[in-house]
Amino acid sequence: MSPLTRGRAVPAPRDQVDLELVVPAFNEAARLPATLAEVTGYLAGQPWRSRVVVVDNGSTDDTATFVAARDWDAEVVVVGCSRPGKGAAVRRGITGSSARFVGFIDADLSTPVPTLSRAVAELEAGATAAIASRHAPGAALARPQPVTRRIGGAVFRAIARRLVPGVYDTQCGFKIFDRLAVQWALRHCQVSGFAFDVELLRRIHRAGGRIAEVPVVWTDDERSTFRPVRDGRAAFADLFRLYQADLLDLARAGAR
Repeated sequence: MSPLTRGRAVPAPRDQVDLELVVPAFNEAARLPATLAEVTGYLAGQPWRSRVVVVDNGSTDDTATFVAARDWDAEVVVVGCSRPGKGAAVRRGITGSSARFVGFIDADLSTPVPTLSRAVAELEAGATAAIASRHAPGAALARPQPVTRRIGGAVFRAIARRLVPGVYDTQCGFKIFDRLAVQWALRHCQVSGFAFDVELLRRIHRAGGRIAEVPVVWTDDERSTFRPVRDGRAAFADLFRLYQADLLDLARAGAR
């Protein structure tokens, strides 16, 4: 039996639905209204029972207030997460899910919403994870990132592909999973920053899960909260720690 399907899932306080989308949010009062309107409008037209979970990651603006005050086309709930970092917010949202499929999307919605249908189709066909990709064959950039981020991203991808073979893009903020598999993987993840996605996908890949990449036309949002120097250093530090741990695992396996 694969470890991805072994054992009991984390107890879930929310009612069961077919698809649950987690949106990590730190001071996203400006971007979230349009994002939630578009996402819930799309979900309302699909055959799945759906829910959007906004994880307020210690915001100091009105992120939580306006989300709770609006009527959306699909169910939207807000949960809090005091621990900083995207990984912590995603973990908080996913571990409380009882949906068949659960995943996360970025608040900037750089990935087209209809990607959801293609991702769900991949999961229903047996994939463990369905992730949007800006670099898989068939993908395109409608609005490219600044050159400094493109260079840093290319180096990051080259290292990440050693950890998650066959995956072109670990960092696109649009990923949907089989719930039992991702909850198992999250219990073994340590990283909470921008390299969180690499560790999560690495756990799933190592456990035998199939990762399906969905090529998308992606649009860079100039309001991104990612800071190349500050966040880039932390992301590369986490990535190298994962790489070192991977080399140690291989050495141990070879010594047996």
